[in-house]
Amino acid sequence: MTSKQRAYLKGLAMTMDPILQIGKSSLTPEITQAVAEALAARELIKIHVLKNCMEDGKELAATLAERTRSQVVQVIGRMIVLYRPAKEEKDRKIVLP
Repeated sequence: MTSKQRAYLKGLAMTMDPILQIGKSSLTPEITQAVAEALAARELIKIHVLKNCMEDGKELAATLAERTRSQVVQVIGRMIVLYRPAKEEKDRKIVLP
C-alpha cells in the first residue's frame, strides 16, 4: 500500500465510529472472527482498544492484521484502523487512488 492510498484510507476512517471493542480478554478467537466478518462486509473498520486491555495497540493491530490477512492503516493511541479489499472486484466499495 502506498502512502497516498494510506492517506486516503485515513481520511475515510476519520468520519467512522469504532464498530468493535477489545477489552480485558484481549484477542480471543471470537474477536478475530468478528474482525474478519466486519472486514468482509465493510473493507475498512475502526476498532477501539479499551483501557482494561493490557496489550499495546500496535501489537494488537499487527496480530489482527496477520490473522485476518488485512493491512494496518493506522494506530492512534487506542484506535486501530484495518483495511482488506473485497475478494471480488465487483464487490469492492472502496476504490483506492
